[in-house]
Amino acid sequence: MRQDATFIAVEVSDEVARDAELARALAEACPVDIFAQGPNGKLEIVQENLDECVLCRLCLDASPDGTVRVLKLYDNEAVLA
Repeated sequence: MRQDATFIAVEVSDEVARDAELARALAEACPVDIFAQGPNGKLEIVQENLDECVLCRLCLDASPDGTVRVLKLYDNEAVLA
């Protein structure tokens, strides 16, 4: 799944998006509430919060390597590493 805003895009693998435990971990980790856990337990990306991203990497730390990507749209889609 991918959601784009003006400055930031977030890509999350389908595996993570379907995993209720990982969805909860991402929702808890993000200080600006980009991630939420839907009523079915699946991950939801809160579109209106994407550009609030502070590039803190907490979502990357809370998920398996390579399953969440934060893209800087203002920098030719550079990936936060």
